[in-house]
Amino acid sequence: MDETQIRDRLDGLRLEHRDLDAAIAALAAIGSPDQVQLARLKKRKLRLRDEMSMLEDQLLPDIIA
Repeated sequence: MDETQIRDRLDGLRLEHRDLDAAIAALAAIGSPDQVQLARLKKRKLRLRDEMSMLEDQLLPDIIA
């Protein structure tokens, strides 16, 4: 992937991450949320975070200090 593709993918992942935040908050706000669904959303959010971190690392140059 070139830099433009990485940045585009990051933008999409960030959007999905924000959407999951809203979905988790909405689900948690109801009286008795579905714990299984809540756990799945949180796991998906963590996977997105991991992928975003990996892509961000690809964009940053390797600098030895």
